[in-house]
Amino acid sequence: MNSLSLGSFVLISPPVCKFNPLLQTKHQPFSHTLCGNGLNLSPISLTSKPTLLRATDSNTDAPVSIPEGAASFVPIAEIIEKDWSLLDSGEPGPEEEFKRSIERIISSGKVEESSSVLVSTGSEEFVDFLMGSTPCKSLFVVHDSLLILACVKEKYDKVKCWQGEILYVPEKWAPFDVVFLYFLPALPFKLDDILVSLAKKCSAGGRVIISHTQGRQVLEQQRQQYPEVVVSDLPDETSLQRVAAAYSFEVAEFVDEPGLYLAALIYSGA
Repeated sequence: MNSLSLGSFVLISPPVCKFNPLLQTKHQPFSHTLCGNGLNLSPISLTSKPTLLRATDSNTDAPVSIPEGAASFVPIAEIIEKDWSLLDSGEPGPEEEFKRSIERIISSGKVEESSSVLVSTGSEEFVDFLMGSTPCKSLFVVHDSLLILACVKEKYDKVKCWQGEILYVPEKWAPFDVVFLYFLPALPFKLDDILVSLAKKCSAGGRVIISHTQGRQVLEQQRQQYPEVVVSDLPDETSLQRVAAAYSFEVAEFVDEPGLYLAALIYSGA
């Protein structure tokens, strides 16, 4: 799958950071502005020669050159984006409950000022909470949506943003002290595949936090409403313990309540 690193991007005329499910740019480094019946794309100003990262099973750092040229116009009909609005607060449920769930998830990560943190498939709001409440050494955000990443990058220039799948996050960013799998059911992989990948990227004693801010029951409702996004399940405690142990993780905390799913794994490997 192709991927983009937004670590060196300087955005021009950034998009309004409210998710529009009809839009997704193809994997190209452009700023987004709506006009008429199409999306006007302007090349992003880069501090160095424009290169991106293409993620594959064998090489996550293969450079891909991007041709320079004039601004282009892409009809809306040619642009497709998954509807990531299910990550937003209050759907369903009061916003205060959502905030309490976020705080509990972040607290479970035990982030410190010296921590290197990875967030997978997080919402803008989650990154806002994390940045506002928990100082850390470095924060990396990986997501399928280029629009969400662009909005995060516009707010927090020091945050490293990478478009692609968590299995192919470059190991040069590792080791991670805390990994937030914010919305695991959106990842099209078996839990075994995810943990075997993270075992290579977590520091000793590193924590992996699996969460759903509204719990398993709401997830089933979301599966019906957003079938293109919800493609896997939340593991039960027995299954999670079995898979975690196979890859040197210990389940230190497990919550499966009507309003919250939360599991904290600790990596015991070298």
